[in-house]
Amino acid sequence: MIVHLHSRGVVGHVGRDYSGGMSTSSLMTGRRAGSPLKQMRTDRLWVRASTPALAEAAIDYQARNVEHFARWDPTRPADHWELEVTRARLAREEAAFDAGTTWRFWLSLHDAPERVIGQCALSEVVRGVFQSAMLGYSLDHACVGGGLMQEALRRLLDEGFGPAVSLHRVQASVRPDNQRSRRVLERLGFQREGFSPRYLFIDGAWRDHETFALINPQWGETQRPAV
Repeated sequence: MIVHLHSRGVVGHVGRDYSGGMSTSSLMTGRRAGSPLKQMRTDRLWVRASTPALAEAAIDYQARNVEHFARWDPTRPADHWELEVTRARLAREEAAFDAGTTWRFWLSLHDAPERVIGQCALSEVVRGVFQSAMLGYSLDHACVGGGLMQEALRRLLDEGFGPAVSLHRVQASVRPDNQRSRRVLERLGFQREGFSPRYLFIDGAWRDHETFALINPQWGETQRPAV
């Protein structure tokens, strides 16, 4: 289950180590103004922001799902998942998180916190009069069908639409033949807004995508954004 970038949990307690032995120097539960918490918890999942300490777990996640993701993933450089390249990419994502432009999270089950089973992100965050972000996500093939991604995204949207972050809109682009991902969005309340022919180059061809969006119900019709 992949969408391209484009039950409600409680947050982890400050100061406690939920990393399964990984360094928590960049996984603290505090937040910067206007950004989500870096570490959250749902009924079944840990939801942790990108940090170089997660590189090996992220590589293992990708390796387990190469065939599962092949149909939906964009073409990437041959070294994309090499260790040092991945560490550098996660460091950039960590900086982007603090800058408020991309918020990527990695998912793990409570009983196996060292094993990544998915990821989700709000990217291309735009403030001003737009107050919007693009949603993307993917899940381990062995975990599909159990409601885990919906659980993670509910927590992410709670955070993104809550008073600390206060986005007005979240948008996602999904291929029409990716029925499972479409159902996840629909169950979360996303509405189909449009069709984009030949939108992204995926799996050897330019692929059509549909646009779905969710408006923050807490924003009033005449509420002014902070600019």
